[in-house]
Amino acid sequence: MGNKNKTISFRVNEKAFEALQDIAEERDISLSAVFRDYVDMLVEHDGRVEVVPETELEERRRDDGEPAFPPTVEVPKSFVREHERLELEAEHLREQLEEHKAYVADLRERLEDEEEVLLLDDLDDDEPYQVR
Repeated sequence: MGNKNKTISFRVNEKAFEALQDIAEERDISLSAVFRDYVDMLVEHDGRVEVVPETELEERRRDDGEPAFPPTVEVPKSFVREHERLELEAEHLREQLEEHKAYVADLRERLEDEEEVLLLDDLDDDEPYQVR
C-alpha cells in the first residue's frame, strides 16, 4: 500500500502563531513547511530534538567543526517551492482520479440498470452509407 499523507491539526495562541509566521517569512517558506521540517527532524532523530540558540550551537561544535545536534542542511528556495508545487499537483491529481473512478462507477451502474444494450456493430447493416 502507498505512503499516504496525513493531516495534523492543533491550536496555538495568537502570539505563537504570529511568531511562527515570522519564522516562515524569514526562511521564505510556507507555515506548513515549518512544521513538516520539524516533524521530519523529530522522526529522523527518534524524538531527540532540542531547540538551541545559534550562539550556543557554535559552542557545541564537534571536533570536525560540524554541529553535534541538530544537523542542518541548506536547500535552495527553488527546491522547496518546486517540492510544494509538486505536492499540490499530486493532491490535485489524486482528487481527479477519485472523481474519475466515481464517474466510471456511475456509468457502470447506469449501464447495468439498462434493460437492453445495443452494440454499434449490431446497428450496421450491409448497405453502405449514403451521403446526401
